[in-house]
Amino acid sequence: MNVIRFSDLCANGQAAGQRVFIRADLNVPQADDGSITEDTRIRASVPCIQMALAAGAAVMVTSHLGRPTEGEFKPEDSLAPVAKRLGELLGREVPLIANWVDGVKLEPGQLVLLENCRVNLGEKKNNEDLARKMAALCDIYVNDAFGTAHRAEGTTYGIAQFAPVACAGPLLAAEIDAIGKALANPKRPLVAIVAGSKVSTKLTILKSLSQNVDQLIVGGGIANTFMLAAGLNIGKSLAEPDLVDQAKAVIAAMKARGEKLGDASIAVPIPTDVVTAKTFSADAVATVKKANEVADDDLILDIGPETAAKLAKQLKQAGTIVWNGPVGVFEFAAFENGTKVIAQAIAESSAFSIAGGGDTLAAIAKYGIEQQVGYISTGGGAFLEILEGKTLPAFEILAKRAAG
Repeated sequence: MNVIRFSDLCANGQAAGQRVFIRADLNVPQADDGSITEDTRIRASVPCIQMALAAGAAVMVTSHLGRPTEGEFKPEDSLAPVAKRLGELLGREVPLIANWVDGVKLEPGQLVLLENCRVNLGEKKNNEDLARKMAALCDIYVNDAFGTAHRAEGTTYGIAQFAPVACAGPLLAAEIDAIGKALANPKRPLVAIVAGSKVSTKLTILKSLSQNVDQLIVGGGIANTFMLAAGLNIGKSLAEPDLVDQAKAVIAAMKARGEKLGDASIAVPIPTDVVTAKTFSADAVATVKKANEVADDDLILDIGPETAAKLAKQLKQAGTIVWNGPVGVFEFAAFENGTKVIAQAIAESSAFSIAGGGDTLAAIAKYGIEQQVGYISTGGGAFLEILEGKTLPAFEILAKRAAG
């Protein structure tokens, strides 16, 4: 995808003396007292801000935080805690500006944080008047917020339409590059791991991936529905029986691709063994069973060691791996082996790997493989929509501006 890159503008001296408006993703989790409990997104935004300041720009940064009501600012909606943390990371004071839509006074070398953008009337519905006002604030608009790239809002789409220059920040550009490497022009075999509690929430992803991947590994409640589709008993496990036909269609699509390409390995591997329990709890007794020996009162809470070993072997032979979701209830020690084995296999594989989604990131952190994953996506919903084959609004408008 061809977009203007902010790093190129800075390298060419085109940001010097310019008013730069950065849309960052600073939507961090907070405790009841407003204190920040995890600052990954703030830290991830720092390189773009530093790049702009080093280039001699006057820098404005904004983000949403939480779920404010447009036009009704409340103290809990404020980016004040973010301004404080950003100042600590940058080693300088970061003034917080409210009511900024109609104008911001700023000189080159200065940095300000613009208050929660979703408080502005018209932000979520991408009101054109608001977009034009925000575009008038800057000479260069920079989108560095992949986590909101799937939303066509004022600060993610509208402003990019009307700003003199619209470009991708380093974080967004890295996402574009990684997604292109994994999905647009992947090294084969391409293996996708799609796991989670419900097929319904990821059905379009599974259908889209079945047209492109060489192995489609399903896990969690999704795998249980696929086991039903394969004629296996799953006891009282979480599943969606009404979507069995859809699961069968995905299995058939993968099989048809394999036959067309003369490659019998192209498939949706169904678990051959599972880890079961009688209750869903951390202290439940875990029992490994063959997939065809699950009792009516069993809960399947993980893939079995035989299945995990087979999948690990496939992952180690992959050229590209896309990972979204743990394959079992990895929060419980007795049912974490499948996800742990998968994570370790990805870490040991020579494949280019891209991972996204909150639970996936938690598993990556738990098993300490951050440095072994090729790219860790910062966007949950945006990452899923990419897997569905959708063109994200933020990508679309930046590509249009680059072409025009």
